[in-house]
Amino acid sequence: MMRKNYYQKLAFMVMILTILLAYQKYTSKDKESFPAVKFIAGPSLPAKVSDFDPNGLDQEQWQKLGFSEKQASTILKYKDIVGGKFISKEQLKKCFAISEEKFSDLEAFILLPKTAEKSNSKKFNSIEKRSITITHKFNPDHLSAHDWAKMGFTERQSEAILKYKKYLGGSFTSKEKFKECFIISTENYSKLEPYLLLPNKTPENFNSFKTNNAVKTKIRYYSFDPNQLDIDGWKALGFSEKQAMTIVNYRDRNLRGSFRSPEELQKCFVISSEKFQELKPYIKFTSVPVKKEEIQQEKTDFSKIDLNTITFKQLLEFGLDERSAGSMIGFRKKLGGFVNKQQISDTYNIDKELVQKLISIAPLDASGVSKYTLTDAPEEWLKNHPYFKYSADKIIFYRISYPDDRKIWKLLKLKPEYEARMRLYLK
Repeated sequence: MMRKNYYQKLAFMVMILTILLAYQKYTSKDKESFPAVKFIAGPSLPAKVSDFDPNGLDQEQWQKLGFSEKQASTILKYKDIVGGKFISKEQLKKCFAISEEKFSDLEAFILLPKTAEKSNSKKFNSIEKRSITITHKFNPDHLSAHDWAKMGFTERQSEAILKYKKYLGGSFTSKEKFKECFIISTENYSKLEPYLLLPNKTPENFNSFKTNNAVKTKIRYYSFDPNQLDIDGWKALGFSEKQAMTIVNYRDRNLRGSFRSPEELQKCFVISSEKFQELKPYIKFTSVPVKKEEIQQEKTDFSKIDLNTITFKQLLEFGLDERSAGSMIGFRKKLGGFVNKQQISDTYNIDKELVQKLISIAPLDASGVSKYTLTDAPEEWLKNHPYFKYSADKIIFYRISYPDDRKIWKLLKLKPEYEARMRLYLK
């Protein structure tokens, strides 16, 4: 019996020792080492960043600072919403397209006060906290900028709403489309929605409706002489700018400056049969077109013909071929008139030797050429003029914040030869 107890105690002791040894081995075992985690930082800023005013940046310049195209577009829209100008770093930071990390990288370079001055701050807050007041149901298609302002929107917001309507083709079409206007916040839309006299959903044929309606409602036909219309005249009849240019070139180059009958006009490939039938009742020739053989009989004293009024027929009489004459007349129209004779020599697709002979004989009167300043030049003129069209968007953007020609020139940073050409048409 004693021996049995002895073996039981011995077995128990062995079990205890085994457990202790196993525990010691486990606790003393070296822990496995894990590789160090390394965080790779993406590109934050361009190599060269200088101090900048965020109010002077266009979309391309925001992208150069490392923002995507969509982020850059959002920043510019946000600027319009807050009144068209950032007044402090604090305000800029609130734009959701700019992350905290990105803002901290840029903050040292931003030429704005940290916080808005009290007077500006009050002004900004009053814009943000404007309440929208609606008294009756209405069709938003019928409201003017003044009507939107009376409702509680700022002047800029009202103009933006009308621009959005124009973009849609002149009608909001549905509540669904109206809601997509970025100027109208979710909160304001929820207030407006019960009062909108619009269908809830957009029609399936919305795109075709937009393009067709937008053009047809604006066209008002009138009697016209196709030999006297310029590009703007054809555009007023419902043609695009490219189509209008084609019609003018077809008349001036292929037909030597004159349509002799409505049928000749019909042959121009950009005029559809349907469109021609609409135009036909209004076509009135006010003068008898000059016949081909009569061109050869004309005798012109070119020493008295102004190069800014010389006609296609007179250029043919002088000896230029149709291509040279058409190029010279076309370039003159785009410029709004020549300012110096060198411009004529620089025209593409001309007989330079013959043109040089012409400009040595004929005078040039530039007194009737329209000239503007960068701050007051019409937008359409800037966008269509050969010397300004590539910088037009920047000029229009810069002059909003800096209505000063000298400042705009500095911001444009153009090559000297480009600037010299542009200054020919500036006051």
